[in-house]
Amino acid sequence: MIPGPTFTFAFIVATLLGAGFHLIVGGDARRLTLFLLSGWLGFALGQMVGNSMDIRLWLIGELRMLPGIVGAILTLILANLFTGDRTRRRSPR
Repeated sequence: MIPGPTFTFAFIVATLLGAGFHLIVGGDARRLTLFLLSGWLGFALGQMVGNSMDIRLWLIGELRMLPGIVGAILTLILANLFTGDRTRRRSPR
């Protein structure tokens, strides 16, 4: 079974968002994997919210780009906050 063009395009956009976030924030291969998974999950959640709230901004076919991108960015930021670099500590005063 071959995935449809809408799913493929959404997968590519979510992957680019996760990889671009990793490029900006940095980290090792585990963080890249985390950011890719977060981008995919956030984009899917954004799509679901966009469908349920009938948001039609940046609509490409059945793909609701704006809610998907916002969802992916939010999950990427949350993933970065929850898994921040533990080696950075406050310097004692």
